Amino acid sequence: MYNQTIVINAGETFNLEASVEGKPIPTAQWFKGNLEVENSARAEIRNTDFKALLVVKDAIRVDGGQYTLVLTNVAGSKTIPFSVKVLDRPGPSEGPLTISNVTEEKCSLSWLPPRHDGGASISHYIIQKRETSRLAWTVVCSDCKATMFKVTKLLKGNEYIFRVMAVNKYGTGEPLESAPVIMRNPFVPPGAPQDLEITNITRDSMTVCWNRPETSGGSDIVGYIVEKRDRAGVRWTKCNKRRVTDLRFRVTGLTEDHEYEFRISAENAAGVGQPSPSTTYLKACDPTFEPGCPTNVHVVDTTRDSISLAWHRPIYDGGCEIQGYAVEITKADEEEWAICTPPCGVNATKFTIKKLIEHQEYKVRICAINKVGVGEPTEIQGVVKPVDKIDPPEVILDSDGSKSAFINVRVLDSPSAPTNLGVKDVKRNSVSLSWEPPLIDGGAKISHYIVEKREQKRMAFTSVCTNSVNELGVGLPASTDQVKVSEPPLPPGKIVVVDITRHAVTLSWEKPDHDGGSKITNYIVEMQPKGDDKWTVCSEVKALEATIDGLTTGEEYSFRVTAVNDKGRSDAKPLATPVVVRDITMEPIINLLFTTYSVKAGDDLKIDVPFKSRPQPEVCWKKDGQVLKQTTRVNVLNSKTSSKIVIKDATKEDVGKYVITLTNSVGTKSAEISVIILDKPGPPSNIKVDEVSADFISLSWDPPTYDGGCQINNYVVEKRDTTTTTWQIVSATVARTSIKVSRLTQGTEYQFRIAAENRYGKSPAIDSAPVVAQYPFEPPGPPTQLHVVHATKTGMLVVWGRPASDGGSPVIGYHIESKDQSSILWTKVNRGLVTENQFKMTGMEEGLLYQFRVYAENIAGIGPCTRASDPVAARDPCESPHNLRVTNITRNSVSLFWERPEYDGSAKITGYIVERQELPTGRWLKCNFTNVQDTYFDVTGLTEDVRYDFRVIAKNSAEQLSAPSESTGPVTVKDDVDPPTIILEDKFRQLVVIKAGEIIRIDAEITGRPLPVVSWSKDGKEIEAKARCEITSTNFTTTLIVKDAIRRDSGQYVLTLVFAENTAGLSAPSTPCPLTRAEDPQFLPSPPAKPRIIDSTKTTVTLSWNKPLFDGGAPVTGYRVEYRKTLDDEWIVGVQNTKNTEFTVVGLSPGTEYVFVVKSINKIGVSEPSPESDKQVAKEREEEPTFDVGNEMRKTLIVKDGSSFTMKVPFKGKPIPSVTWAKPDVDLRVRAVIDTTDTFTSITLEKATRNDSGKYTVTLSNVAGTSSLTLTVRVLDSPGPPSHIEVKEVTKTSATITWDIPEIEGGGPVKNYLIDYREASKKGWTRLTDTCHRLTYKVADLQEGEVYYFRVTGENEYGIGVPAETKEGTKITGIKS
Repeated sequence: MYNQTIVINAGETFNLEASVEGKPIPTAQWFKGNLEVENSARAEIRNTDFKALLVVKDAIRVDGGQYTLVLTNVAGSKTIPFSVKVLDRPGPSEGPLTISNVTEEKCSLSWLPPRHDGGASISHYIIQKRETSRLAWTVVCSDCKATMFKVTKLLKGNEYIFRVMAVNKYGTGEPLESAPVIMRNPFVPPGAPQDLEITNITRDSMTVCWNRPETSGGSDIVGYIVEKRDRAGVRWTKCNKRRVTDLRFRVTGLTEDHEYEFRISAENAAGVGQPSPSTTYLKACDPTFEPGCPTNVHVVDTTRDSISLAWHRPIYDGGCEIQGYAVEITKADEEEWAICTPPCGVNATKFTIKKLIEHQEYKVRICAINKVGVGEPTEIQGVVKPVDKIDPPEVILDSDGSKSAFINVRVLDSPSAPTNLGVKDVKRNSVSLSWEPPLIDGGAKISHYIVEKREQKRMAFTSVCTNSVNELGVGLPASTDQVKVSEPPLPPGKIVVVDITRHAVTLSWEKPDHDGGSKITNYIVEMQPKGDDKWTVCSEVKALEATIDGLTTGEEYSFRVTAVNDKGRSDAKPLATPVVVRDITMEPIINLLFTTYSVKAGDDLKIDVPFKSRPQPEVCWKKDGQVLKQTTRVNVLNSKTSSKIVIKDATKEDVGKYVITLTNSVGTKSAEISVIILDKPGPPSNIKVDEVSADFISLSWDPPTYDGGCQINNYVVEKRDTTTTTWQIVSATVARTSIKVSRLTQGTEYQFRIAAENRYGKSPAIDSAPVVAQYPFEPPGPPTQLHVVHATKTGMLVVWGRPASDGGSPVIGYHIESKDQSSILWTKVNRGLVTENQFKMTGMEEGLLYQFRVYAENIAGIGPCTRASDPVAARDPCESPHNLRVTNITRNSVSLFWERPEYDGSAKITGYIVERQELPTGRWLKCNFTNVQDTYFDVTGLTEDVRYDFRVIAKNSAEQLSAPSESTGPVTVKDDVDPPTIILEDKFRQLVVIKAGEIIRIDAEITGRPLPVVSWSKDGKEIEAKARCEITSTNFTTTLIVKDAIRRDSGQYVLTLVFAENTAGLSAPSTPCPLTRAEDPQFLPSPPAKPRIIDSTKTTVTLSWNKPLFDGGAPVTGYRVEYRKTLDDEWIVGVQNTKNTEFTVVGLSPGTEYVFVVKSINKIGVSEPSPESDKQVAKEREEEPTFDVGNEMRKTLIVKDGSSFTMKVPFKGKPIPSVTWAKPDVDLRVRAVIDTTDTFTSITLEKATRNDSGKYTVTLSNVAGTSSLTLTVRVLDSPGPPSHIEVKEVTKTSATITWDIPEIEGGGPVKNYLIDYREASKKGWTRLTDTCHRLTYKVADLQEGEVYYFRVTGENEYGIGVPAETKEGTKITGIKS
């Protein structure tokens, strides 16, 4: 069965099982993919020697895939594959969800299919969007087939998040979300055009030329705007009525002799860019130049001293009037010309040069003059001599008495137009021109030709390289008729079969990639039956579709299409495969043009759904699941290829989901269309009063059921006092569905109404129920559990619990009053509110009884007080009993013994309270129900084999109870018997020497359970208490005292053993004491033990030693210290007699090594020396400083805001290290109190704030080294000010504020921010929002031109922190920052 895929549904359990055989028994391992499967809560491996089993419970989609069982032993391995398919809804699409091609109102999304398809193919995707300022998601497309989608109709400047969910037949998968994106164009207006130049200046026009801007702003430049300004004016005037796409423009309509400047602006999809720098001022006038040279200069006459000349005007006057002519002359052999006329010339075209030398050869030239200057000269050919001309008179007559002559006239002028200008060889991007020379060359050789072109739609010609030109000027132009640059088109695009019937085929095709530069006039469709080599024209059409009729059923045909323009035919484009003519059937195919239609209310809506189907389908329309009813306003029109809904005067009732269903004999197909009617929204609903106080009321409501087909821009909130009918606007720019209405009058009843507003208008309003502005709470109840926990003669610590009821508002503090028990006057003892649940009262009078009572206060006021506390005396507390011991244990009782307190609190101890605690979790319970005045007690009624702990509390006559004593530790209740023992001091184990008349005292400690019986004897006789003999015994000691020792008490004085006997038997006997004589001692003390070196300097060494074991029978009165150098044998006395067991030897030589001994001294003499000490060099002792702190000290210290704290740090070091405390950016010497001794340092801070949080570093330094310790303090407080607050993206009506989290978060993460703003002219702040969870906020509906300040306040679980304000005002302008 495992050859096939195992298919299961999600949530089910599947087993993979295989029988296992092999010798030796193989080991089995399970793998999924390349990873080994391990036992877990859902995957359980149950392998045995003969079976391998994998059980997977509650299958999910990721459990699908390839599993492998690998069996291995020394003989080899075997692999068994299993394939599992889990049927489930798909997983999330593979990210990231990429957003591209973002503009102001659209963007493109793309993603990858899910890694897990849930065992079924992905049928489609659901795409949703939401604005980051809203929580609701809106469906963009509910049936997207591809992994990309183009989202349109978005709002400019809004920030959106998109998400995509894959859908298979088992359900909808998890969403894949995109990052936020702001809808704005990815480009900006272009830069300024460059290199402006003015050409072709005339009296009423100028031509402006320029180059493209350096930057296009990221979008193609669509045109230019040309502006001019008259020097006499101040405004720029636009010159072009239509968009200029060329890089030149001829500005006409100028006023002659006026001066103008020009500038150019480029325009792209983002708008008009900055203008270029303006040109210099230029005057509108025809251009003027120097005139041409005079023509036909010749000698009219000569005399012996003169030459008469004549000439014609220049062909070109330079654009202005000829003002005169200058005549110059020079001798033929000289180069220096002399002017014969006045400097301004002569106006006539003839002149006589006088005062010349006869027969001298002269050269003569003439220049024309205009206002620009002097033109080029014309020189007479050859030389001229001034001689008298002698011509005899002669008359020649014709036969009729007249005379005729032929004169050749040559007019010098520019040439005529070229002839036979023709166009040939027209191509897509070029033409060839040809022409013949002009008939008239103007009297001079043609030097070259000028070729110009213009587009048909333009009037101005552009120079291409056809005028003829000679030396006298440019000739007349010759122009062609309109020439279209074109060639035969390319073949049509892809040909497809649209429809086939038994006698016809319908084809369609795409336009050619290029029409050859000329419009396609028609298409020729040809066909070729199978087996025939001839192509036949079957149709000529202008459209991109043709139907060929009259075909033979069952015959196979090939088709091809040719495009035709006025230059000819293209190559034929064949249909890829032949077509067999026959009837075909097909399931209906719906080609939705749009899935969503939107129309303004009152406009007509047409929904056209093209479809294909064979045979013709039945059409059914439904709206919101119900069959669509046709009315006079709603009509359905069906054709063979489409179905159309026509809705007249659309209303919001037409909103909904429309489903078209097509059914024919082959199948059924449906498609869904959403219709949105753009109209004013419906009214909001469900107004709720969330919070009521004395001066504000918080409201919330649900959005309108019908949003008018577009986003709700804002809500308008109004209020009125119920005693009036006048409504006042609270806010007309509420972006959310909640508002806090402040500045209300306490006790006044208000009613509110709310309307929604979108881009199409404002909805009807919904009214709230009347509500009274008043505190919703009352003063708190009395505090609980008031009692005094500690009292001294000068002060008491009073504690209490929180009130059972806070009245609906948090308690903000407490008031404490006290009085003497004998007084009736209560006195307030706290100055300010007490925020903690305890108070330390000082300045009391010792011995008086005091009572206390406490009041709680909230925002509504002070509540009732507690009952008066029990009277407590102002006395120092009684100390605890000590040395608590267990003296006896039975199966149901424990006997205790203790010692009285060392201090009774200035009042007599009157009794004790014995308490027990059953281990491990029991409570402390009182054992005695009557007053115990003795220091022992038998606790009865206990349970056998149960462990108990015991303690004792003392009580004095002032009714004060001490703190409990140290407990006994765990005691198991059972019959417990210890053999008795006797402990004697060492001196009683040696000879005891007593003077006559002194006291003989022998002390012994005894133990044993139950308590043993004590007996003393001497010389075999029991000693009885009498005048001089006294025997004193307790539970743990016994003492024999013989007073006024006499000689009769000496001699062979024998202290007999005392046998302690109990139920466990007899103890071992004590060591017999030696004979006791009543005489003075005769012994020296024993020496002390080996002395220890505890410190050293350059000249001193400090020693320490223990007392000697034996004092020689007399008290040790002192000690002698001696020392020597290790290289010498001579001992030097450091001190003759010191009573201390520690001494510092001074006067040593630095760097020298010494040893030391100590001797004991009593009244008999000096003992033997002690063993020598270790060798010690006299030098400064150095120890690297260290901290003596445990793990608890290194943990973070958590402190409440306003409380005080102290950190005490013990340390060691030699020499004593210097201590420094440090905290970043804080001078702790000012902020804190630092106390340092030789062994510890402490730092204390009062009234902690958030700024006291952080790391405190204490550093120890001495010559041996440096050591540092960092302690962390966390103050539970509201956060500090947010950091780096900035204002960005300022538009005409909005601005975006950004900030970073506070540097000091106040002991808890900042989870929310409050945003306020104010106008620069006002002092009051206005709340924008109190629920911002991001580090950015967009402020809308600002007034253009106004200057605003903004502030941001962080909030954590401990309260609202310190605000951060923008340092400078922000001016709201249309220029984005």
